[in-house]
Amino acid sequence: MDAADYVVVDRRELDSGEIEGHRSAGTTISLILVDMPPGGAVRMHRHAYQEVFVVQEGRARYRIGSATLEVAAPQVLAVAAGVPHGFVNSGEGRLRQVDIHLSERIVTEWLE
Repeated sequence: MDAADYVVVDRRELDSGEIEGHRSAGTTISLILVDMPPGGAVRMHRHAYQEVFVVQEGRARYRIGSATLEVAAPQVLAVAAGVPHGFVNSGEGRLRQVDIHLSERIVTEWLE
């Protein structure tokens, strides 16, 4: 296997917890590594591409369009392109999740 067939990114190299694909040898996805205290939140926003949330630890209350739902580890949630969404750590412990952006760049339209 040729080194051009894969990309390895060391988590310790990341300042913000974000990995944008265009910076990692042209991969076509981006990631946000979330480690959020209880009560922490991300306000409503949307993307022109699908976003997938892999909840690894804790629980969160998501607003997706007009719906509200609780998601807890180990669940995965996928939000369609263009749909407004946001979340709050609704648990008593830390929320650890990986947010997968199906885009080589993280492009966010903030709605609030």
